[in-house]
Amino acid sequence: MILEKMNHENDIKKLTPIELELLAEEIREFLINKISVTGGHLASNLGVVELTMALHLSFQLPNDKIVWDVGHQSYTHKILTGRKAGFDELRKYGGLSGFPKRNESPCDSFDTGHSSTSISAALGLVSASQILKKDNYVVAVIGDGALTGGMAYEALNNAARLNRNFIIVLNDNNMSISENVGAMSQYLSNIRTADAYTDLKTGVADTLSKIPIYGEKVVGQIRKTKNGIKQLMIPGMLFENMGITYLGPVDGHNVDKMVKTFNEAKKLNQAVIVHVKTSKGKGYAPAERHPARFHGAEPFMIESGLPTTKRAKATYSDIFSTVMRKLGDRDDKVVAITAAMPDGTGLKRFKNMFPDRFFDVGIAEEHAVTFAAGLAAEGLKPIFAVYSSFLQRAYDQILHDVCIQNLHVIFAIDRAGLVGSDGETHQGLFDISFLTSIPNMNVLAPKNKWELSDMLKYAVDFHAPIAIRYPRGEAYDGLKEYRAPIIYGKSEVIFDESDIALVAAGSMVKTANEVRKELKEIGYNCSLINARFLKPIDEEAILELTKEHKLIVTLEENVKNGGFGEKVLLFLSECGIQTNVLTIGIPDEYVEHGNVDILKKEVGIDKDSILKKIISAYIK
Repeated sequence: MILEKMNHENDIKKLTPIELELLAEEIREFLINKISVTGGHLASNLGVVELTMALHLSFQLPNDKIVWDVGHQSYTHKILTGRKAGFDELRKYGGLSGFPKRNESPCDSFDTGHSSTSISAALGLVSASQILKKDNYVVAVIGDGALTGGMAYEALNNAARLNRNFIIVLNDNNMSISENVGAMSQYLSNIRTADAYTDLKTGVADTLSKIPIYGEKVVGQIRKTKNGIKQLMIPGMLFENMGITYLGPVDGHNVDKMVKTFNEAKKLNQAVIVHVKTSKGKGYAPAERHPARFHGAEPFMIESGLPTTKRAKATYSDIFSTVMRKLGDRDDKVVAITAAMPDGTGLKRFKNMFPDRFFDVGIAEEHAVTFAAGLAAEGLKPIFAVYSSFLQRAYDQILHDVCIQNLHVIFAIDRAGLVGSDGETHQGLFDISFLTSIPNMNVLAPKNKWELSDMLKYAVDFHAPIAIRYPRGEAYDGLKEYRAPIIYGKSEVIFDESDIALVAAGSMVKTANEVRKELKEIGYNCSLINARFLKPIDEEAILELTKEHKLIVTLEENVKNGGFGEKVLLFLSECGIQTNVLTIGIPDEYVEHGNVDILKKEVGIDKDSILKKIISAYIK
């Protein structure tokens, strides 16, 4: 096998053209076999096999730098830099990350995980190399989906000023996670179909280059005037007009053509975009047919592409999807917004039923929030469905454009808490802290699937900014007999006893209920309160708990720093009440990738760890 020869960076340079063709096939087979067992980002990685090979052939790693936007498409890069043995532990705790990590290899030049950041980061590397007088190339690889993010244009605006080589590879597969939307997608589509220009350019250049002595000079003169030709044959030429040289489009599955184009790009002392056309999921029919489903795939059967385990119960995203459909039926002022994730957030059914009230803004969370504010200012009821870690990108817009005006925008925050295999960049551990710091914001967390439904209905009839956070995965269906009406700022008493009070937020109610059962078995009295509101907290209920309980325990799947527990501590301190309070939450650290149950144990928010902490605190 050719793949066995790939043990260190730059080993690919030793291969013959025939071996390179075999290597591409072997890499695809390797990825399909491994990801079918571990799960991971399959479609995006299958689409960039040849592109990655061409980059590794054209540049000298780790001296030259490659920055992968998002980074979920870096699996082939990891294989070619000596990490193929780690794929059996891909995205497992302590194993190989699914994203670039500088602590894994010097060939990973920048840690990534969120979209639209690569050009900015790579521009920093370029500028640093210039200051430090390093002789190297820097390449940013960015997808067409990531070009819907405004940060990419901020970086392009600055890249145009460079007087040093900087190569931006535009990986164009007409997809982000779901199909791309917006003007940039249409613009690139126009370029893709401009075959007349591409054929003319290639034919003229090849013919003239063969003329002795003067051929290359003529080609050089034509290159100087090529912008005028492009203006005639390709609409807009956005990049050229910004001052960035455009090369392409190039077949992203033809290694030889890409290597030649990269070598041309290396000659320029300025920023240059190489437009590469690829096919997401290439080489595996199920992923080609369903690229969105194989974006982040669970373990699957290779023959059919079907998951190896079937979901027995509905997820919180499923519950959200069902409720949104019903809300859309009942209230024609309800509108839905997603940032390129209609499937992942559960808005696909709403989109199909109410297309005029559904908005996919692309990978542009900042725009999504301010857009929602505009809708709310005119009396509509916008619901922005977004993953917790991606909402972080829009903090200023939440504060400045929604909350200062006290506008009725509803934030449906999916993947709140530990999400597992995607690791540090995707864990939703900060939303309680940053949202509750903002005046006028109201934050809720449901204990189970019925409460999520009740909270969404409550939020639609609310009249201020309101956020509902809920976790990834299977929706908890326990405690269904406890379904008190939602009253503003009020918690829900599930068990009312004495001595120890467990005040749990959202997903931690399930864990708290398990902890309570254990405490009861060993002889402790224990109350259980479902916090419901994380802002405002139920101050009256907290004061009441101090009368009959020696220990109050707050539980949240969020960092303790600025979280729900700290709000309780601060309130009691301001009241001058001396009560023993134990805060359970995530330590002040980033949590790596791995199985969620393992991660909960590692950070101390699993049942057994909490039980030990409570008994120790109560005895003291």
